[in-house]
Amino acid sequence: MSQKILIAEDNDFVRMQIVTFLKEAGYECIEVTDGNAALKTIDESFAAAIIDVRMEPLNGFDFVKNLHSEELYTPIVFVTGDQNPDLLSEAGKLGVNAVLLKPVQRERLIQMIERLVKAGPRKVRI
Repeated sequence: MSQKILIAEDNDFVRMQIVTFLKEAGYECIEVTDGNAALKTIDESFAAAIIDVRMEPLNGFDFVKNLHSEELYTPIVFVTGDQNPDLLSEAGKLGVNAVLLKPVQRERLIQMIERLVKAGPRKVRI
């Protein structure tokens, strides 16, 4: 059975690229274009979620806060074009498992997802 990954990214090209990389590696991909759709879609059946940090109306940080308030602890990878060091610090405080810079590198993405899927969900203390 393939592992199901949620991809929430508002940039069509970036989302299609991530989906292509993951499908080639054998993952099942569910795509959405914003944080609200991601919240409505995600549940315990997802092995991991790849979330764009900058989306409207619900950004990646708000997505993670909402997810944790529902007691869902799916492993999260943020993708961003922003190289602000504060972003890494904030993501870490929220329990985001990893941050990848755009453009996403295929090998880093696959290795990260494999590691997170293997480790599984972990409860986060905020």
